[in-house]
Amino acid sequence: MTTVKNIYDYIDSIAPYDTQDDWDNSGHLVGNFRKTVHRVVMALDATKEVCDYAADLGADLVLTHHPIIFRPLSAVKSDTAVFTLTRNDIAMLCAHSNFDKAEEGINTNLAAILGLSNLRRLGDGYTVVGDLEQSMSIDDLAQLVADTLDVAGIRYTDTDRVINTVGVCGGSAEELQPSAMEYCDCYITGDMKYHQLLDAQQRGEAVISAGHYETEYPAFMMLKNKLEAMFPDVEFFAAPTANPVKSL
Repeated sequence: MTTVKNIYDYIDSIAPYDTQDDWDNSGHLVGNFRKTVHRVVMALDATKEVCDYAADLGADLVLTHHPIIFRPLSAVKSDTAVFTLTRNDIAMLCAHSNFDKAEEGINTNLAAILGLSNLRRLGDGYTVVGDLEQSMSIDDLAQLVADTLDVAGIRYTDTDRVINTVGVCGGSAEELQPSAMEYCDCYITGDMKYHQLLDAQQRGEAVISAGHYETEYPAFMMLKNKLEAMFPDVEFFAAPTANPVKSL
């Protein structure tokens, strides 16, 4: 018999919750910690649509990367995701910055998805650097990233730099780019503002902004295989969601 706590404890063993950043709110956020779990729905975000799907499926737990509660709630109304979970007795766990930092977490998984080898983690705790199979231009690498992660509207700097080593940090991590460039030829993250890209371009640096959802969703969902192997008595479902931010 598997409980919410059992799944929490397993995640804690591979991505310790005490490593999460001070600003984060990872962990057990909704429901009964001792509840028996038969069905789990996984998604990047605990949106209302994801929680409705979990309720329709008769799930016992929703597991996401991003916390459903980031800031204090002023109300819990009937059209909210939190209400849907509590009304249907569905517990909720998330693994956010602790899973970003984990040895087999988001950024290690992202590097593997992109085919990087000889992986090593930088001192910032987040960025993973790896080697390409062969040298590439920024145009060719951006195309590889777009094709692999199904990115529409990928953005990157215009540079002639030849790329052999790549640093990756999924999601929103533009602040780590300047220091990461000491260890890689190109830095890939999810969200990067125009002026940060402009500054990097002026310094002759190769930077790719590939989308928050695109750089995190497939890397987070690699956790599903580990959970299925660890808890064979539990059914794990990927919520049928797409990137909520549309691009042409």
